[in-house]
Amino acid sequence: MKKLIPAYIRVLVIFFAVFAAMEYFIDSGEKPAFIKFPMVSLFLFVFLFLLIAIEITIKAVDTITYQLLTEEQKAKLAETSNVSFSESSWYKNLMKKLTKSVPIEKEGELLLDHDYDGIRELDNNLPPWWVYSFYACILFAVIYLVRFEIMGADNQEMELKKEMAQAQIDIAEYKKTAPDLMDEKTVTLLTDTEGLAAGKAIFTTNCVACHRADAGGQIGPNLTDDKWILGGGIKNVFHTLVNGGRDGKGMISWKGTLKPKEMQQVASYVLSLKGSNPKDPKAPEGEIWVDENAPKTEASATVTADTTAVKQ
Repeated sequence: MKKLIPAYIRVLVIFFAVFAAMEYFIDSGEKPAFIKFPMVSLFLFVFLFLLIAIEITIKAVDTITYQLLTEEQKAKLAETSNVSFSESSWYKNLMKKLTKSVPIEKEGELLLDHDYDGIRELDNNLPPWWVYSFYACILFAVIYLVRFEIMGADNQEMELKKEMAQAQIDIAEYKKTAPDLMDEKTVTLLTDTEGLAAGKAIFTTNCVACHRADAGGQIGPNLTDDKWILGGGIKNVFHTLVNGGRDGKGMISWKGTLKPKEMQQVASYVLSLKGSNPKDPKAPEGEIWVDENAPKTEASATVTADTTAVKQ
């Protein structure tokens, strides 16, 4: 595989494969992942540079090793592997610029006077690719220092806090429309035929034993008059369904049996029965409930009507 595909092509393929994986696995929203996460992208660029440097170094070692072979060994290697070690001019120039390697024939000129038990040291310069990597690290450190320590950009902790805050906002917005995450604060009154029909079916299945089919009251209170033991309105009725009625003698909690959407439907159906005047209803229990959040004119009209009904 290495013989068929040049080193720089292999490295680029790996590099773009990593970026493609980022885009696939990381949910970055509308922005591409490599823009939303610049530090990760910078790390990948440095990693790409190191990969190319490693490939070049390996190629240089292969070339030097080949030069150390005898003509007979070169001929035998060419026969067995059918590989030519001849390099194109552009590649030789690139290798020369990035490594500035000294031919092995001239290494004697680089020997230092140091001699440790017969071990001699060469006075080679650092390879340019290594020097460029060092400068790149310095540049990265300067950018990092300016961005985070001077300009005050968000670090990972601040990014996490902001994302958590945004997540809470998103969850709250989702709960407003998610039927199975509804609670007494977000529940709304249903008035559509389909919702009330579903509520009637639930009421018939679960509630008629205590409240009668016409909701006139039997064991449980009459649900068609103006008085409520635990408060009227969709939020209070929903709360009663979720948590149950009075301790020891009230209705059980239905949160383990009915889903929030189903409790919204049956609560809306019960409220739609107000004033239906069933036959032989149970005597009113509780107090007249007035919606404090209703417009003043509507609330006043309700109080007046309720007062008149009580007097009569």
